[in-house]
Amino acid sequence: MTTSVSLLARLYGWANQISRYAVWFGGAITIASVLLVSFDVLARKFFGWNLGGADELSSYAFAISTTWAFAFASLQRANVRVDVLYHFLPVRIAAVVDWLALVGLGVFIAFLTFYAKDLVLASYLQGSTANSTMATPLWIPQGLWFIGLVWMCLVLALMLIRASLALVTGDISTLNAICGVRSAQEEAEEEAANGERMVNGSR
Repeated sequence: MTTSVSLLARLYGWANQISRYAVWFGGAITIASVLLVSFDVLARKFFGWNLGGADELSSYAFAISTTWAFAFASLQRANVRVDVLYHFLPVRIAAVVDWLALVGLGVFIAFLTFYAKDLVLASYLQGSTANSTMATPLWIPQGLWFIGLVWMCLVLALMLIRASLALVTGDISTLNAICGVRSAQEEAEEEAANGERMVNGSR
């Protein structure tokens, strides 16, 4: 049991790191698309010409960066949950609710990924291209979008295994750290830490 827990902890750490890299990648292509659109607008305004396809590329960047951020958001418990009654529940019942919420998210993402796979495969086999001057082969941006969903499925599976083990063994604190609703104190401490890093970075 101890070996399994240790292995899961290491896998969890790797998942966190890879998901962080994925967020950086998604942020980078989002910033790149913003710069591209800005340059396109300024070039059209002052020089009367445009690059073409900036809006199309930015829409691809938005879709890809969104799915590549899913896993990191889930690991950081940054996904939105309605918690009007949650804080009034007994600790153990709240833990079960947390586990069920994770299962529900996993089922939804699994279905989404399954049908996304069909979309990418159909675009590839049919040679579908964007209805634009760029005529982008759609399987390329769709494939990158799909990779983010696949990684989300893998991360959720790991989270569900750890959360299930914690639920069975009665390790409520670990379960809460995996999929519980973040408390106001946790959010305040994180904001304070971010502020401290910004202050130290500006020196």
